[in-house]
Amino acid sequence: MAQKTIPALVKDDPWLEPYSTDIQTRIERHEEAIKQISEEYGGLDSFTKAYQYFGINYDPKKKGWWYREWAPGAKTLHLIGDFNDWNRESHPLKPLDNGVWEIFLADKQHRDTFCHEGKLKVQVTSSRGVQDRIPAYITRVVQDPVSHDFAGQLWAPKKAFQWKDQEFDPSKAIDMPLIYEAHIGMATEREGVGTYREFADEVLPRIKKLGYNTIQLMAIQEHPYYGSFGYHVANFFAPSSRFGTPEDLKYLINKAHKAGLAVIMDLVHSHAVKNEAEGLNFFDGTEGQYFHEGGRGYHTSWDSKLFNYGKREVQQFLLSNVRYWLEEFHFDGYRFDGITSMLYFHHGDHVEFDHYDKYFKEGVEWDAVTYLQLANTVAHRFRPALTIAEDFSGMPGMARMPGEGGIGFDFRLGMGIPDFWIKYLKERQDEDWNLDEMWSVMTNRRYKEGTIAYAESHDQAIVGDKTVAFWLMDKEMYWHMQKDDPHMVIDRGMALHKMIRLFSGALGGEGYLNFIGNEFGHPEWIDFPREGNDWSYKHARRQWSLVDNPDLKYQYLNNWDAAMVKLLKKQKIPASLPAQQLNMDPTNKTIIAERGNLIFIWNFHPTNSIPDYKFFVPQKGKYKVVLNSDSAEYGGHNRIDESIVHETIEEDGVNKLSLYITSRTTLVLKRTR
Repeated sequence: MAQKTIPALVKDDPWLEPYSTDIQTRIERHEEAIKQISEEYGGLDSFTKAYQYFGINYDPKKKGWWYREWAPGAKTLHLIGDFNDWNRESHPLKPLDNGVWEIFLADKQHRDTFCHEGKLKVQVTSSRGVQDRIPAYITRVVQDPVSHDFAGQLWAPKKAFQWKDQEFDPSKAIDMPLIYEAHIGMATEREGVGTYREFADEVLPRIKKLGYNTIQLMAIQEHPYYGSFGYHVANFFAPSSRFGTPEDLKYLINKAHKAGLAVIMDLVHSHAVKNEAEGLNFFDGTEGQYFHEGGRGYHTSWDSKLFNYGKREVQQFLLSNVRYWLEEFHFDGYRFDGITSMLYFHHGDHVEFDHYDKYFKEGVEWDAVTYLQLANTVAHRFRPALTIAEDFSGMPGMARMPGEGGIGFDFRLGMGIPDFWIKYLKERQDEDWNLDEMWSVMTNRRYKEGTIAYAESHDQAIVGDKTVAFWLMDKEMYWHMQKDDPHMVIDRGMALHKMIRLFSGALGGEGYLNFIGNEFGHPEWIDFPREGNDWSYKHARRQWSLVDNPDLKYQYLNNWDAAMVKLLKKQKIPASLPAQQLNMDPTNKTIIAERGNLIFIWNFHPTNSIPDYKFFVPQKGKYKVVLNSDSAEYGGHNRIDESIVHETIEEDGVNKLSLYITSRTTLVLKRTR
């Protein structure tokens, strides 16, 4: 009798044993998909180069341009644009026998007309009539400033971009991501849309100085509505023209690499904009070309379309998209958006993931599971890449390799951490904070699955909510952030802001993330221009003048963030084994832990400062303070003498340290010998 195969994921978690068959099925579906792709297309390599076949590509041998489109439901296709004065009959595409249409535009006839920056569309005739559409694989889309209509654009500058990042090694970022999340458009202080080059020249130096090793960019894929935050994508292969040209984006990434920073992007494959004029919906006249038909193809909460992940042509479109951004723009990986929505037919709406059945037996979209395994396989096969899953369901194996029974991501976002902090700040007074619950939220994560910890991302700051800083200090930030203006609300807020961030960064995961501006306590919320705010950019920007003003306290929080990130990086804290709890003191609201051979101390008590506070440490020796949130440099009260060398004493057979631990303070100690 053949021995039953037990996936590694199950071996590491006995609670998964009842689902061993389901997990083994994950492995087999992934392997079978790769096998079939190899048989049908010659392997993943050729399969994922579809962007070099479809869309508009130059053929140097034949001296001209190919345009190819997959549109099996269409009756006719005609290429129209500036090159032919938008003539609807002169350039018909020829149908092939596999639902693909093509046309070749030779240089002889089109050298002076079909050229760089020319606008174009494809006229599709189907059972629904005649529609002008933007080619599915188009690499550049622009909006007319007067009519506001979008059109494709031939992007073929005479001089190719010269990359100078050959020496860049993304391995450090991949192994231990310290992520600075940002949105290009809102990265400037002026009330308008920022550009790729402004970000590269003005914001990159700030990120480098703070010590982060990775930049995560939102809203890169082209989207017709700016206020969607980039999550209603229409043109999957086109970098948003709002921020500049493709060369401008390459300039940003090249400059980041030269500064030693990896760059990843939000990849939105969880849904697509429902717009027909700009997007893929009913492209060939049929509802089921790229998306599921009927209710399965529509996300009611997001008002968007849902891909058919089991369809081979859709897999090719999306997997080619994964490869495209890595190779053409030298991105170093992805944060995959909306994974929970992909994984379940119910999209996670109004579902409590309180039993393992919810991950394997109830409403699981197996085609999406297989697609995500393939996407991670592709991302990791052709270039060194970092992949992160945005999943709030907690599906086991999200950050394990497909061969182990996992989905294949390197890390998962610790989405429960920021939700926890916001809940505490909304609902509890400091003195009611539960230390055991705080510890559990930070440290309860799946074995062998990397987690990115964060106190807040863009999600917590979007209109209708507040940043952590604003929850802590609210309107007092408008009037009492001058350095010569002592204020109890501001003192409390700044102290807890620093503590919350180190608590999350040191305990919560194997990586860390911060959203642009939150490192210095950026006030208020994010609200992109929309009808409800009279199309204002007031809250869709970052007020760098606040942190640059030497008279304001924002500098203190910025200094703390830089010191904290550099400590995490230098000591490789996120890459260390999980934290070991050394002391839990509910009376004095004090938690002490060891991680990466450092001792972390948090005294969350509003008033209790304790002289001669004794606690156990694993190693005897001499210890020095290497980070102190009460330091004047970070806006503290300077109550700790950092010059003191603290030597262990033996008491009751164990090594102990004795320290003065001040209220609302976090300290980090390092053993010197």
